[in-house]
Amino acid sequence: MGSSPYSSPNIALLLKRRILSWTRETNLEPSISVRVSGKIFKLHKKPLISKCGYFNKALQGSSEIELPDNFPGGSESFEMVMLFTYDYPLILDPFNVSALRCAADFLEMTEEYHHPLNLVERSDLYLNQVVFQNWDDTLIVLQKCVPLIPVSEELLIVSRCVESLAFMACMEILEPERRTNSPALSMQGLTGRNWNCEIVKERAGQDLWIKDLIALPFEFFKQIIGSLRRQGMREKYVDPIIMFYANKWVLSKKTHKFWEETSDENGIEDANTKVSMIFEGIIDLLPVEEKAGMAIPVAFYFALLSRSLSLKLSKDSKIMIHEKVVSVLHLARDADFLLPEKGNKSGSVGSCLEVETMERIVRMYVVGKRKNGCQGQTPLCEMSVVADLWDQYILQIASDPGLGFERFVQLIELIPAVERETHDHLYAAITTYLLEHSELSREEKSSLCNYLECRKLSQETCVHAVQNNHMPLRLIMQALFLQQLHTHQTVKDCSDSFRYVQASELTITGTLTPNSASPYDGCPPSTSLSNKEYDSASFRIQTLEKEIMSLKKSLQCENSTKVPSFRISGLDGSSAMRRRKPLGQVRGCIGFGSTSWGSQRRCAGRILKLFRRIAMLGKGKGKGKGMMK
Repeated sequence: MGSSPYSSPNIALLLKRRILSWTRETNLEPSISVRVSGKIFKLHKKPLISKCGYFNKALQGSSEIELPDNFPGGSESFEMVMLFTYDYPLILDPFNVSALRCAADFLEMTEEYHHPLNLVERSDLYLNQVVFQNWDDTLIVLQKCVPLIPVSEELLIVSRCVESLAFMACMEILEPERRTNSPALSMQGLTGRNWNCEIVKERAGQDLWIKDLIALPFEFFKQIIGSLRRQGMREKYVDPIIMFYANKWVLSKKTHKFWEETSDENGIEDANTKVSMIFEGIIDLLPVEEKAGMAIPVAFYFALLSRSLSLKLSKDSKIMIHEKVVSVLHLARDADFLLPEKGNKSGSVGSCLEVETMERIVRMYVVGKRKNGCQGQTPLCEMSVVADLWDQYILQIASDPGLGFERFVQLIELIPAVERETHDHLYAAITTYLLEHSELSREEKSSLCNYLECRKLSQETCVHAVQNNHMPLRLIMQALFLQQLHTHQTVKDCSDSFRYVQASELTITGTLTPNSASPYDGCPPSTSLSNKEYDSASFRIQTLEKEIMSLKKSLQCENSTKVPSFRISGLDGSSAMRRRKPLGQVRGCIGFGSTSWGSQRRCAGRILKLFRRIAMLGKGKGKGKGMMK
């Protein structure tokens, strides 16, 4: 928006002709010298003092005047004002009206010095009746107000442009035909996916009025957003406009690169400064926590969080963006979380800025939920959703060779154990870490696995745990025990289903009366392991059975050599050794708590019987029925 297509490019020539014409008409030479922006104008005194209060006062004792450097519009607008003082028919247009209005106010061209239609009144009339009725004209005037600040703001030209644009934007939304054909404000296609600046840019360009708004300087844009909210535009329409603006001026790498190349000195530093100022303003415009995430994709907040890591923001701004992310954390996806960039210079993933930032975000969420309580509206608490997301995040960074043991434990303990609804992703993270860190001691491996609870593992994960050589014996035994329960339930369900089918056949053949009730209201669900998984588990069970047998013999030998004993009848009818005095307590191999050595042997005997029963499942139908008996 440079030169006006309406105004004549020869304003200076027109003014010179008008001065010569006035000289011929009045036989008076120009007696006043006015200097504006380094340019000198020779003018007549009478036209100046009759229409300009400023000259009426300044020419009292001097014929030479120099206007200040901040004269609105400089020499160009002064030439147009002088044409008006010489009674030349002045043509107003959106490109010159703001400068003329500011210049007229500076020169005091009011009704006190010229009535009925002075330049101030003419400019205001044109703004109200022409400019503010048209979207494009209002945008032009607002753009032309930038170099005229603060005068244009004091004269309320900026505020009137802002209110006019906001009103017309509301009309765009409220108009039924426009409401159904406004694809830009719809977030379809942007939610549930990674942030892409180019896709968002294309979406913003589908509505021209949105494209115009996001091209404005931030100070004007901020005022328009405030006006939209005051005039009643709903947040689901306002928030996407803010998002589009941030995408253009904060998140877009192309804009950042443009600022770097066009800057006079220190291109990168100047560009970061501009982006930081806009970034902090955008944070203030974003909706409050209660409304966050309703109209803006969650990926947008994480994109802002990622951008903030490379900017020099104030402490308050960093806290605000963290709070924004915390408010939508339960709506995020694991792909939204910040991962270390390739070629990380910190040396370890655990100490990189991205991981530390995500750790801070999750800690803020956990602390907030502890204070307020878990009040999720879904059956699963929001905390459990965040816990699962965090476990998936740990899984993605667990393979880093530089991630230390203590740091890995800190990341696991960030989420309280009771808040984890499932341990599947935690199990996968620990398994990945153990595979990539084979140098860990047995105590360290065992302490990591203590964070796992087999009761919170899915059936498929339990099968994998049984076959996982990196898991300690205690966890494998727990998994085997749960697997046996799953298998027993599966056989029971199959048996119940078989009886249900038989009962149905009897009903069809008429054995049951029509009014007789079926033994079951419905067929229970049937779940079973695949043959491959079962064979692998059986092989693992046989191996563990040999190890338990060896362990049992060792315990018996150690117990018989250290403790005086006498014989009693054992569980299987054979004699066994009983202690006269109790020895120290030991931990049960299946996590049953603290038991004596006698209880330990009885537990081992039950485990062996359990193994034999499970092994019988693969040996035929007859043996399977025998197990159920």
